[in-house]
Amino acid sequence: MTHTYCNSLTEYSRRKTREVFIGDVPLGGNNPIRVQSMTTVDTMDTMGSVEQVLRMVESGCEYVRITAPSIKEAQNLEAIKNELRKRGCDVPLVADIHFTPNAAELAAKIVEKVRVNPGNYADKKKFEQIEYTDQAYADELRRIEDKFSPLVEICKANKTAMRIGTNHGSLSDRIMSRYGDTPLGMVESALEFIRICEAMDYKDLVISMKSSNPQVMVQAYRLLVNKLDEEGLEPYPLHLGVTEAGEAEDGRIKSAVGIGTLLEDGLGDTVRVSLTEEPEVEAPVAQIMVDRLQFKAQQEIIEPANGWPINPFEYHRRTTSEVLNFGNENVPRVIADFSKKSKIELKDLKSIGHSYLPELDKWGMNDLGADYIYTGANPIEFMLPNGLKEVMDYNVWKSCSDQVNKFPLISDLQSVKDLHKKLNFILIDTDHYDQTIFGFLKKSVNTVLILHSEQAHAIASIRRFVVELLNQNIQVPVVLQQSYADLSEDELMIYASTDAGALYIDGIGDGIMLSPEKTPSVEQLKLYNNTAFGILQAARTRITKTEYISCPSCGRTLFDLQETTAMIRKRTDHLKGVKIGIMGCIVNGPGEMADADFGYVGSGKGKITLYKGQEVIKRGVPSEQALDQLIELIKEHGRWVEPEGVEV
Repeated sequence: MTHTYCNSLTEYSRRKTREVFIGDVPLGGNNPIRVQSMTTVDTMDTMGSVEQVLRMVESGCEYVRITAPSIKEAQNLEAIKNELRKRGCDVPLVADIHFTPNAAELAAKIVEKVRVNPGNYADKKKFEQIEYTDQAYADELRRIEDKFSPLVEICKANKTAMRIGTNHGSLSDRIMSRYGDTPLGMVESALEFIRICEAMDYKDLVISMKSSNPQVMVQAYRLLVNKLDEEGLEPYPLHLGVTEAGEAEDGRIKSAVGIGTLLEDGLGDTVRVSLTEEPEVEAPVAQIMVDRLQFKAQQEIIEPANGWPINPFEYHRRTTSEVLNFGNENVPRVIADFSKKSKIELKDLKSIGHSYLPELDKWGMNDLGADYIYTGANPIEFMLPNGLKEVMDYNVWKSCSDQVNKFPLISDLQSVKDLHKKLNFILIDTDHYDQTIFGFLKKSVNTVLILHSEQAHAIASIRRFVVELLNQNIQVPVVLQQSYADLSEDELMIYASTDAGALYIDGIGDGIMLSPEKTPSVEQLKLYNNTAFGILQAARTRITKTEYISCPSCGRTLFDLQETTAMIRKRTDHLKGVKIGIMGCIVNGPGEMADADFGYVGSGKGKITLYKGQEVIKRGVPSEQALDQLIELIKEHGRWVEPEGVEV
């Protein structure tokens, strides 16, 4: 399997792309990775838009996107631009277009860049399966060229850049009928437009492949680069984003799993983090991802792997043997690291989802209850709940009175005389290890590896070691472990989500262990635990909570997305494994929430349309009744459970 989507899988190297000027701020080439966001104010509110753009620029935005759903909004972009320039703000503006070629053609004469979506610029989406002959399909491509080429001519004449932005959820019926709901369909949707542009000698293009599913998003970008090279097309700069990522920790973790993975691959020239929060919050989060890359060049050189058995364009979980409840078909396990605490008390376990109820003398566990707790040299002095098992350093385990229900972590195999009969953890530094470990592992039947790297580009080091396991057909389960110190909450979530998420995207990982380097507070332990579960959920490897696919709001939004998302979350966040799409307008639904179980979509002022999957169930529901009716819809389809403590 070739890996022509990036320069190297074991050494950080940014892909060299074509330089595209967007106003006076060039993208790609040798330029820095740019950060951008999108306004949420109604585009017809000129002064409100201007004030928000100024706040966004102050927060770090280098490009600002504004929606133009019709001619009137496209025209008002001129008023917004003029006021910004009058105030000394020269940030390049990007018009966001869906469905309306005439708005795009007008906007292209005003702003520095237009974004078009191939799925709805010249095509429609009615969720119909259409059978095409080759001739009929060719005729469709000519129709698209006729509709799209006037915009290309205008962009050429005005030196306006263009983003061809494919979204997973808005693939047209034509593309879906031929390629299916796949990364290949996303890529081909963009390539059709790219080929038209190149034939017209227009190359001021930026490309994106967005999805609310980080796994699909990563595969699509990788495949796009592969196909651009394969066809001899220009290496266009890439705009990275996970669409409808959501809010708070979920939005940050999901974005970092997708965007961070690609940045580690050396892909990406501009980043937009889509959060259901104020747009000025997005740029600093994106900047954390970008700034971290500066340390990658300082790494030790990692020896290239002998062959590369991992398919970067399709998800396949690495085949592993089952060791107790690790590996094989078991969900990835979460190990909480308490080894820096000198004394662990009953109340401390609440931070990892296990709460002692003294009045009942029982333990309770929530959906984010850790599976194991690593205590190092400081074993727990009380009885643990049934859902939690203890791991301790090997020498402590050897002197422990209970060597059956406790498990050893071994850092030096040479000093080991006895092993646990069911489960032993072996800590491996993937930067420096003895080759004899592979001989031991070929004979071992009760071992789980904990893989750790001190490299700045730790992903490459761990991935390189796992490739050696694959090449030698060693099917031992692996836990991904990484240590962090002195980080803000956002930094911790983004660093950890990148480091572990990138490996889970490639099918690597049977467990996760996030370790503080200093004595942690209870709040920090909770953050580490919640982040670990969030990473597994974002990578689609272990679903433990309700997932919200919510768009970041824009000038098209028909209700207060932040308030509505919080309201829906409050009533439904106990529905483990249910995916709910919350979309501000029909542009972002139902397609953008393609893999949601239920949908809540703005369809008019004060009106909501409710979906089951991609099927409209109720139209024009008054917004004050919509949440109750959404819950009734969930109940009707057997997905509702009452929250704990609620009598029915």
